[in-house]
Amino acid sequence: MAPLAERVDQDSLTRLHRDHVAELDRRYQAALAAAGWDALVIHSGSPKSRTRFDDQSFPLRPTPHFQHFVPVADPDCALVVRPGRAPLLLWLRAQSFWENPAPPESEHFRAAVEVVDVTSIEAMRGHLPPGGRTAYVGEDTTRAGLLGLPEAAWNPPALMPLLDELRVKKTPYEILCLAEANRRAALGHHAVRRLFLEGEASELELHLAYLAATAQDDPETPYKNIVALGEHAATLHHVSYGKQRSRRAGQSILLDAGATYLGYCSDITRTWVRGEGEAVGRFAQLVEGVEQMQKRLVAAVRVGLPYEELHEESHRQVSAILRDVGLVKLSVEEIDAGGISRAFYPHGLGHSLGLVCHDVGCATVRPKPENPFLRNTSTIAEGQVFTIEPGVYFIEGLLGPLRQGPRAGDIDWRLVDELGALGGVRIEDDVQVTGAATTRNFTRERLPTGGGRVD
Repeated sequence: MAPLAERVDQDSLTRLHRDHVAELDRRYQAALAAAGWDALVIHSGSPKSRTRFDDQSFPLRPTPHFQHFVPVADPDCALVVRPGRAPLLLWLRAQSFWENPAPPESEHFRAAVEVVDVTSIEAMRGHLPPGGRTAYVGEDTTRAGLLGLPEAAWNPPALMPLLDELRVKKTPYEILCLAEANRRAALGHHAVRRLFLEGEASELELHLAYLAATAQDDPETPYKNIVALGEHAATLHHVSYGKQRSRRAGQSILLDAGATYLGYCSDITRTWVRGEGEAVGRFAQLVEGVEQMQKRLVAAVRVGLPYEELHEESHRQVSAILRDVGLVKLSVEEIDAGGISRAFYPHGLGHSLGLVCHDVGCATVRPKPENPFLRNTSTIAEGQVFTIEPGVYFIEGLLGPLRQGPRAGDIDWRLVDELGALGGVRIEDDVQVTGAATTRNFTRERLPTGGGRVD
């Protein structure tokens, strides 16, 4: 299969995972001691019913704390972190003849954790540490009761933030997984760009082409792919795919889509435009402006810099783009100070990335009131992995107040309306902080260009 053509070396994977688990065990033991616990049971998760009115369940999204140790996606398994011994995977094999979960892509983890097959939740009780204080992490707390763990041990408030913090700085094993998730997603982005260039494909067809190129089904993606043609890109998370083919001469696409590898996510956005005419030319200028700004922001990453300062710098740079494209007839300082950029760019610059798309640990403090949707408020540190994803959009619900406000005469509404038919622009890369002023851009290693005009 194409996405597996560059297979990860299994010896390296096994070695890195063994080191990863040893480091996790050290960190988890310190967190448990700090919170007053001796051991920990992490439940993999239980299937969730789609609705109370039928008997179907969603595919399992494993508890990320569980996948921090092992890339197993079976329900009702448990990972036991115990003092002085290797982590223990209690693997409950599916007994149903109706449906079975997919096996792990690799079982390299057997070199680092002890694995015991069990036949029921109750059978796990004999494998738990005797005596002492054992905490439980998992969404389904009924399973904690079956394991004989008291309610006070369920997701202890003093322990959970400490475990979230352990996800902020990535180990070399995690970096390998994140890089591979980017490689696989890049295959999908290349495929969709080619199909978009050919013309007339519907959003649904583009989405299916992405899944085929990455060899992953919807439940395996880190989030529902955002495939937005034209004005649909003004909806930041457009997932209600159009099924009609577009024959519009000038057309844009915003593709925000990732992939997973051994539980780790990529999150990539590219924007392209095709066709001729003044509006397409101006929109292509807008895409190029966001592309160059995004690369400058990545280059500005520094250890010790509050991420929120980088977000605010992105608003100053968006203000310059709005002026340069001719959308707003004010100085950069006036656009920024007047909050005009926030009507065109309402979301945060980025978020932590790892076992979930919007990973935890980098948003422990509230952003400023003017940045309500910023998901990363950390001070940038070596070992972090996060996204950088500025954008410019034409969202009528946000532009409406500007049309009626005191600055309405300073905006070229004819141009806004023309470009509004092309929706908006977002460019997003996944970035690792590797040193005081250095980064690794996983995404650009596979997708050097963030967007632009295709002919």
